[in-house]
Amino acid sequence: MKIILLKDVKNIGKKFDVKEVSSGYARNFLFTQNLAIAADNESLKRIEEKKKEEMRIAEETIKANEALSKNLSQKRIEIKTKIGNEGQLFESINEQKISEKLKEIGFNIDKDQIIIEHPIKQKGEFEVIIKFNNNLQSKIKIIISE
Repeated sequence: MKIILLKDVKNIGKKFDVKEVSSGYARNFLFTQNLAIAADNESLKRIEEKKKEEMRIAEETIKANEALSKNLSQKRIEIKTKIGNEGQLFESINEQKISEKLKEIGFNIDKDQIIIEHPIKQKGEFEVIIKFNNNLQSKIKIIISE
C-alpha cells in the first residue's frame, strides 16, 4: 500500500515521503497514530502544497534568524548586579538571567538558546553564544557591572 508520511517515522522515512508499506501496518499503526495517509492523487497534491508552504515558512524563519543574529552580534549587553569588595558577584549570572535581560531590551531569546560554559560569578566582559535553528550562531558580549 502506498502512503504519505505526515511525520518522520524511524526505519520508514521522513515527513512527506511517499513509501510502500504493508496494508496491515498502514491501517493498524500508521493511520491510527496519524503518522501517514493513503497516497492518492488528491492527497499527493495537498501534500505537495503543504510541503511548499512549510519550505517557504522555513526560508522566512532562516532569514529572520539571520537578521536577528546580525543585530545581536553588534550588541553589548550590560547586566547590573551587586558586587562584593573582591569583584565577586552576590548572585551568579546564568542563561535565565541573560535571557531575561535580552527580553527586556526587545530580543525574544529563550534560555535554551543561550550557551555559556558555566554561570558567570565575576564582574567583567564575557562572550556568550546564542544558538538559532539551522546551525546558526551569534556571539554577544555580556558586561557584568555594579
